[in-house]
Amino acid sequence: MIGDNTELISRAIEILRENDRGQYTVPTKGPHLFQWNWDGALTALGQAHFDEDRAWTEIETLMAHQWPCGMVPHINFHEHDDGDFLGPDFWQTGRPVPASGIMQPAVTGFALRKLCELTAHMEAATARLREVLPKVAKWHRWFFTTRDPAGEGLVAIIHPWETGRDNSVDWDTAFERVGRTTTPYVRKDILHADPSHRPTQEFYDRVVWLIEHFRKLKWDTSKLHDASPFPVVDPGFNAILLRSCDDLAVLADVIGMADIAAEKPGLCGAGGGGT
Repeated sequence: MIGDNTELISRAIEILRENDRGQYTVPTKGPHLFQWNWDGALTALGQAHFDEDRAWTEIETLMAHQWPCGMVPHINFHEHDDGDFLGPDFWQTGRPVPASGIMQPAVTGFALRKLCELTAHMEAATARLREVLPKVAKWHRWFFTTRDPAGEGLVAIIHPWETGRDNSVDWDTAFERVGRTTTPYVRKDILHADPSHRPTQEFYDRVVWLIEHFRKLKWDTSKLHDASPFPVVDPGFNAILLRSCDDLAVLADVIGMADIAAEKPGLCGAGGGGT
């Protein structure tokens, strides 16, 4: 370690504790008061340095709300909050715990391996890993079944928010194929931040149109890939997924889950689909 980072580390821990809601962590106390998918998994890596039990709980809460098809949504709305107009009433996914209908980069497998490397209590960590690892494996199968229906080995995103690079210029060309909503709405995001720092109105009109389009299909994830005018194969997204598949296979091998350890990225077999 270079220099004395004690004050910086203390502040980082303080922020994580300020945003802790007991079973999950919010990204910020401002406009985003929910549990985000990859935010939660990466937050667990920070928590592992000062509260290992709490780190595992973060991952367990995320995976507890996996859909029957295998998808893990990008937002779980554990508590009602009207700080974002794109809340559960807008998504209308019909889940027991309200959720969005799209996903985010699959960093959970990577996070689990790091948690195991950091643990000071391997026996307890192994017990928890045995519970959560099959759920993450099911999620990985879902990707290759529903987002790569032709079996080409690379999965597609169907909404720019699934990448974590929401309004990147990388999506501009594909976005030209997407309609623009005619439904009136109020953007609450620009009430919390300088509008010039936020995506454009045109961008929001198109992402809202996509959500409305998927909502008409009742969020049947087996249909959304082919129904989306915005299927994009993102190299970064696929690299993250393949890394998580590899890390999960290593962990499965260590704890004796040979069937999962033997699965190959992109060749995960049947499973997933549906809602």
